Amino acid sequence: MLKVEVFIMEYMTTKEAAEKWGVSDRRILQYCNTGRISGAAKMGNTWIIPIDAKKPKDGRRKENQE
Repeated sequence: MLKVEVFIMEYMTTKEAAEKWGVSDRRILQYCNTGRISGAAKMGNTWIIPIDAKKPKDGRRKENQE
């Protein structure tokens, strides 16, 4: 007997992520294009972002640089 487990993840759009994190939609696209959002995937022309994804630190700000 074959047992298959299916996990369904919830995703948000770039616009929803922008509102949630308080940044522009364009900034979210930059994060996605550079691979800075873990779990983000491109489906066609649209990026989908896991609901539980963490906002990347803004490398443009001195206090966020390592």
